Amino acid sequence: MTGAEGGEGAPVVDVHAHAMPMPVLDWLAEQGLADLSRVEQNVVVLDPRISGVGANAPLPLARSMHDPQQRLAEMDATGVDVELVSLPPFLFATTCQDPELVAEVVRRGNDALAQYCAAAPDRLLPLGSVPLGWPGAAEEALRALDGLGFAGIAIGSKGAGRDLDDPVNAQLWELLSARRTFVFLHPSGVPDPARLGDFWFPQLVGYPMETAIAAARLAFGGVLERTPLVLCLAHGGGCLGDLRSRLDMGWERKPVAHTTSVPPSQLFDRLYYDTAVFAPQALRHLVDTVGAGQVLLGTDHPFDLAEKDPVGFVRSAGLGAETEAAVLGATVVRLVGEAVTSRSDGLQVG
Repeated sequence: MTGAEGGEGAPVVDVHAHAMPMPVLDWLAEQGLADLSRVEQNVVVLDPRISGVGANAPLPLARSMHDPQQRLAEMDATGVDVELVSLPPFLFATTCQDPELVAEVVRRGNDALAQYCAAAPDRLLPLGSVPLGWPGAAEEALRALDGLGFAGIAIGSKGAGRDLDDPVNAQLWELLSARRTFVFLHPSGVPDPARLGDFWFPQLVGYPMETAIAAARLAFGGVLERTPLVLCLAHGGGCLGDLRSRLDMGWERKPVAHTTSVPPSQLFDRLYYDTAVFAPQALRHLVDTVGAGQVLLGTDHPFDLAEKDPVGFVRSAGLGAETEAAVLGATVVRLVGEAVTSRSDGLQVG
């Protein structure tokens, strides 16, 4: 493994990338839960029980979402050697109240993602989904990790109408914490859909808010203290960075918020954050806030809100060679370990 771009021999690794493989979309269409008539126009329509968004909403379906060879060409063009690939939140069935349907969607999604990433196992490392908020989430995580050989787990910000600190998720957190599994948290809903229906606000405003709420619940609900997770937050943690001091103040002054032995900011310092913040000064601020060792390259590829020049973006922030190397790949290689190094041996980079 040469990995010149990432520094210190590490490949450039993107932890925030999505795929919607055709086998799961085809199955959804067979069940009357997807409209694939506009795939050639790079659009898919999913039933709200699956997508969590409004009926008939057109969702972007870039070709590389279902064509791994196209994805590899796009990775080459942007200098990314390895992607940790997860299903997007539109396939999490976050709001669905049918546990059997959720379990089936997740299972088929994981199987399809395994098949998709098998096209380039040294470069495409899958992160498995789980039926969050339902019993059985830990079992599907084990199947993805041990049965399918996934590199980690991707979760939404809630599931089955339940927040992440709900006791139903305790077994999942215990498993992932004990195994030191890499976990990627992507927002899978928005706090107030009625107010965020216009101007693409669900993604632009709602997602950053949702991530902050999810992380705050994990902290104040005691999850991060009881079961420390190797957890990376999408979009640089959303609004969480600007709420840290306010949350600490509440922890100190409000008995109802004094739920942990340490201030929440100390728990947030243990988390990881991707670089999908889209401005060099925002990336510098993130690194200054949480430390260089807690920031990982993340693009949101191949959605239209993705960072188009990830390596150039990191270098434009003027972080210094050592920090750049950590962000571009060295840290995540340490976190994911053999999942990257064993598959990247012999990978020619540069």
